Amino acid sequence: MLSSAKSAAALRRVARISLDLLLVLVAVAAVLWLVGQMWSVFWPVVVALLLTTLTWPPVRFLRRHGWRPAAAAGLVTLVFLLVVAGVAALIALPVASQAGQLSDSVVAGIQQVREWAAGPPLNIGDDQITRALDEAVQRIQNSAGSVLTAFGTGVSTVVNGLVTAVLAVFLMFFFLKDGSRFLPWLGRQLPGRAATDLPVVAKRCWRTLGTFVRSQALVGLLDAVFIGIGLWVLGVPLVLPLAVLTFVSAFVPIVGALFAGFVSVLIAWVSNGFTDALIVLVIIVVVQQLEGNVFQPMIQSRGLGLHAGVVLMVVVLGGNLAGVVGSLLAVPVAALLAVVWNYLRDQLGAIELEPSAGDAGEGGV
Repeated sequence: MLSSAKSAAALRRVARISLDLLLVLVAVAAVLWLVGQMWSVFWPVVVALLLTTLTWPPVRFLRRHGWRPAAAAGLVTLVFLLVVAGVAALIALPVASQAGQLSDSVVAGIQQVREWAAGPPLNIGDDQITRALDEAVQRIQNSAGSVLTAFGTGVSTVVNGLVTAVLAVFLMFFFLKDGSRFLPWLGRQLPGRAATDLPVVAKRCWRTLGTFVRSQALVGLLDAVFIGIGLWVLGVPLVLPLAVLTFVSAFVPIVGALFAGFVSVLIAWVSNGFTDALIVLVIIVVVQQLEGNVFQPMIQSRGLGLHAGVVLMVVVLGGNLAGVVGSLLAVPVAALLAVVWNYLRDQLGAIELEPSAGDAGEGGV
């Protein structure tokens, strides 16, 4: 039986641990609240860091071959902008050149749907379709205020996205130019052991972040290749723009895949018919399932040191907590937390081993 003194001591220990955990949770909630208040500044910094991990290797190569930091960062930033513009042109120009054909196909597809709806088993006549369209127009007119509000919100979102992109590009240039000076500067500003520990942790976090971005790019490339091959075999137009769109959208989890898949199925439907559109849908679903359950967990778990199941769980958790942005940042945040935890565990283990090593040395003498 437990004595009253031992029970009281155990309860005090549990209470102390619970209080410590509560203080940690309060601190985490305060940090998250502060990040939310500063999100307009924090988000461009995050985007710039992700872009910097992609563009840092060529900058490092140029600087090792005698280029000055500003010149290397400026050249790589310029090339990056040209690549982005080229990708946009690769999508826009074929679409513009085949816009007439696609519009004719859309009209023909709508007519086919009307003819199918007019036959059995639906037997929907033109008068019913016209009545439904009139009702839809009337609802839009009655909710003009809501439509204007939604339009204003959309315009504001687009403007904020452009501002974020511009700020991210400028920050990327400065990160490429002066990023190598950050860790020495950080070490000089910190006292005691923190001057050694924090730069080491920051360097490991940087490597982990670069691994995440490169693995995500590899996953997007696999999606683009497999879906592009399927579209090419079926003879769907705009294969290259659709493949590029699939690759780019892979960096935006969930919504990106849905948007790229919807565009591919729509073009296949209006150009090749319902059967090919259904086949394209099956191809996209199969590839996305392989990507989400096989490719992405395997590639990211190897590169980030996270188990595949952990990758899946943190993506779901991030999406539930913060939507698309949460899904995008869930895996790198989990990987960075794992880096910090592993470093703390190693340091605590080393501290515990030092006294025993000293005792062994004294016993040997």
